[in-house]
Amino acid sequence: MNANYQFERRYIGPIEAVIMDWAGTTVDFGSMAPIHAFQRLFADEGVPISAAEARGPMGTEKREHIRQLCAHPRIRDAWQAVKGRYPDTADIDRLYDAFVPLQIDAIAQSADLIPGLTDVLAWMRTQGIRIGANTGYATSMIDGLLARAAEQGYIPDSNVCATEVPKGRPYPYMSLKNAMQLGVRHLCACVKIDDTLTGIEEGLNAGMWTIGVAVSGNEVGMSLNDWQALSEAEQARLRAAACARMRASGAHYVIDSIADVVPCLEAISARLAKGEKP
Repeated sequence: MNANYQFERRYIGPIEAVIMDWAGTTVDFGSMAPIHAFQRLFADEGVPISAAEARGPMGTEKREHIRQLCAHPRIRDAWQAVKGRYPDTADIDRLYDAFVPLQIDAIAQSADLIPGLTDVLAWMRTQGIRIGANTGYATSMIDGLLARAAEQGYIPDSNVCATEVPKGRPYPYMSLKNAMQLGVRHLCACVKIDDTLTGIEEGLNAGMWTIGVAVSGNEVGMSLNDWQALSEAEQARLRAAACARMRASGAHYVIDSIADVVPCLEAISARLAKGEKP
């Protein structure tokens, strides 16, 4: 081989797997369950937090989410005003223990599939695409979610929780574990779909294509009924801002909800056939 040249192998096969987040991406339009639980958790401590504050670390493992909330300057100072000191590690541990049952209850009440998902799943199956799911929820939190999703026809081939890997998002470990469980050979043939910026970063760090969900998830943060009640002008304003944040995160494609994903997957398939990489 001539030492003056380098040769690169290029994958030109089909999409092997799609890995999707849960709340805000495939279930729970608006990703409301974690917000309700976090707000109730801090209200019980006498330190109410806003929905916007609760959403700040969304997508991270939930103990880390609580740690980041406690480190938020406004929340930290409010905690000190009520309790006479800043929150410490023991407080974070105690809050997490109290959070788990709150989250289990909230998840069970917010497990409706996002409209359009079942059609997308059927399309993926016809294409031979393996289906994975991962989440910042702990394993102990999701039995009710898995059961409720299965009742509605959604049973992913692989599911990974943040507590099953050394570190959650934005580290790539959950998506990599999904890929191993799904028998994926080429990470460049995988697509990560997520409604959080940290979830998009997870997919990018794993070497996958990424699709950001702008409207049905954390970036808009509204229930389906509340979203549909808005004027077209207000929807357009919120959509544009959410899409801009998603694109800035590095997402290869941005959609309103999972119902809109098939054209993006077709575009990725065409790019793979040309030898393109994420």
